[in-house]
Amino acid sequence: MKRLALWIAGLAFALASPAYAQTAKKKDDMPKMPEASVKVHKIDDKGMGEEIGKVYFKDGPKGLIVSPRLKNLPPGPHGFHVHENRNCGPKAGPDGKMVPGLAAGGHYDRDKTGKHEGPDGKGHIGDLPVLTVAADGTAKGSMTASRLKVADLKGRSLVIHAGGDNYSDQPAPLGGGGARIACGLF
Repeated sequence: MKRLALWIAGLAFALASPAYAQTAKKKDDMPKMPEASVKVHKIDDKGMGEEIGKVYFKDGPKGLIVSPRLKNLPPGPHGFHVHENRNCGPKAGPDGKMVPGLAAGGHYDRDKTGKHEGPDGKGHIGDLPVLTVAADGTAKGSMTASRLKVADLKGRSLVIHAGGDNYSDQPAPLGGGGARIACGLF
């Protein structure tokens, strides 16, 4: 009984000490960890190549918060989408040639809309905001995809396209992003 009383007194003293208070404050000041992340690799007709960084995801009050930390990409805007399949491999296209990342399938379209309308439209739920790459080839910052949650990502892939995205199927299908240049697996 006496040992228990001494242990409780010691614990109370430790919790009241300035060192504990400082440690606790630092712990509370630390950012919360993301709920999901994906390693992104360059892709070509042979498969996945060089890792170019990660993209972090967490659920937020206005939707999925997407935070890229990427390098070695061509500067400018790029189509950025969650695709149907968890596969970044090449696949033969209609002409029989191997197409980088085609095994990822189409844009994730849970509701089978068949429309490409961007992250705030009523089309593919996998349409993310355009990824903007700086002149030095890096992409950083955060964006929100209002209709997605972390739970929607499981079993899918993340694809970066060569060109931008106009959130329309006109004048080119799927926003005009073109070739798939990078991919990651959830």
